[in-house]
Amino acid sequence: MVETREIDAVEDLLPWTDARNPLIWQRRGDGMAGWGEALAIRVDGRSRIATLADAWREIAAAAEVHDEVRLHGTGLIAFGAFAFDDSSALPSTLIVPSVIVGRRRGRSWITRIRRAEAPGDVAFGPTEYGAHWSATLGPGRMDPAAHGDAVRAALAAIERGEAQKIVIARDIAGTVPAHADLRRLVRALATGYPDTWAFAVDGIVGASPETLVTVHGGEVTARVLAGTRPRGADADEDTAITSELATNQKDIDEHEYAVRSVVDALRPHTSALAAAEQPFTLKLPNLWHLATDVEGTLSNGSSALDMVRALHPTAAVAGTPRDAAMAAIRRIEPFDRGRYAGPVGWIDAEGDGEWAIALRCAQFGPADAGAPTDPSATRSVTAHAGGGIVAGSLPEAELLETRVKFRPIVDSLN
Repeated sequence: MVETREIDAVEDLLPWTDARNPLIWQRRGDGMAGWGEALAIRVDGRSRIATLADAWREIAAAAEVHDEVRLHGTGLIAFGAFAFDDSSALPSTLIVPSVIVGRRRGRSWITRIRRAEAPGDVAFGPTEYGAHWSATLGPGRMDPAAHGDAVRAALAAIERGEAQKIVIARDIAGTVPAHADLRRLVRALATGYPDTWAFAVDGIVGASPETLVTVHGGEVTARVLAGTRPRGADADEDTAITSELATNQKDIDEHEYAVRSVVDALRPHTSALAAAEQPFTLKLPNLWHLATDVEGTLSNGSSALDMVRALHPTAAVAGTPRDAAMAAIRRIEPFDRGRYAGPVGWIDAEGDGEWAIALRCAQFGPADAGAPTDPSATRSVTAHAGGGIVAGSLPEAELLETRVKFRPIVDSLN
C-alpha cells in the first residue's frame, strides 16, 4: 500500500531522514528524503542492473498506489546506488523507504509505504541535527606517487593501441566517529554546491555535478562532463582558464569520447536524439568543466533503469572503448571502486527517475561494535577522485585534477 498526501511546507528535508544512514536526493532544496526500509533489494554481478530493473517492474505492477499530489517524485519510489564494476564486492541496491518526505516547486508531501504483511504505520518525525564532527583522513591504497605510476601505465596502454581513453582514480581513506550525523555532510555539500545532486544512499554520500540520465514523461536527458580546470582567483583569470579549456585539443578529445559514448548508448532507445555540436563551459564553485546536454524521445517504453543499464559505464568514468578501458582499470587500480563512479538516484512506479554518476562522494563502512555508546568507536570512510587519461596527458596535471576534485568532499568531511 502506497499513500501520498500533501503536507505543510517543508523547508529542510534532511531532518526527516536517519542521522547515521541517511537516504536523500535533492538539488536546490527540492527532492526526497526517505526513512526506514519497506523493501531493499541487493544484488551483484554482471546482470545486476538488469535484475534490478526487472524486479522493479514487478514491484511497481503489484503496488496499490494512492497519490493525490502527482508530482515528479511522488507515489512509489525506490532510491538506488549501484557498484561501478561487475566484479565489485559491494552490492548494487534499490531501497524502498517506509516513509518519504518530499518537496518540489513549492509543494511538500509525505508518502507512506507498507507491505501487505507489515504492521500499521510507523511512528515518524523530524529529528534535530547531531553534534559537529570531522574525519581523520590519509592516503589510501594509491598515494600520489602510485597515481603517477598508474597514469604512466594508462598512457603506455594507450600508446600500444589498447584504448583511446582510460579513466584512472585514486583514493583517500580514514575514519569518522561512529555516532557521526551524516546529514551534516549532506548539508555541507548541498549548501556549498547547490547546482549538484546531493545524495545519500546505503552508505554513499556525495554531491554529483554529472547527470547520468533523467527520464520523465517519455523524454530522456543526460549531461556529459569531461575536461576540467580549477577555478581562477578572479574573473579575468576565469576568462583565461575557460578560453584555454574550450580550445585545448586534449580536453576536446576527452570530452568527445564521453559524448559519443552517451549518444551511442541512447540512440537504440530513442526516436529522436540531439546533442550540441560544441560543449559549453560549466561553472562550479571550485572548477570548470566542459559540458554537453543530450536530449531525446524514448521510443520503446524504456524505464530510467533501462537507460542506466544502457549508459553505464560512460566514457567519462571508464574510457573508450568501454571493455578495453574497464580491463585496464582492473589491471592498474589497486582497489575496488565500490559505488564510486556508479549510478545513484531514484525511480518511480512509472519508470521515470533521475540518476547521476556518484562523484565527489565518500563511502562509509559499518560502525564498530559497541557504537554509538563507545565514544572511541569509529566508522571507516573512503573517497575517490579520478581523471580521463588520453594521449598527451601529463601525470603532474592529472594529480592536480584529482586534488581539485577531492576538495568538495574533503572540505565537507573536515
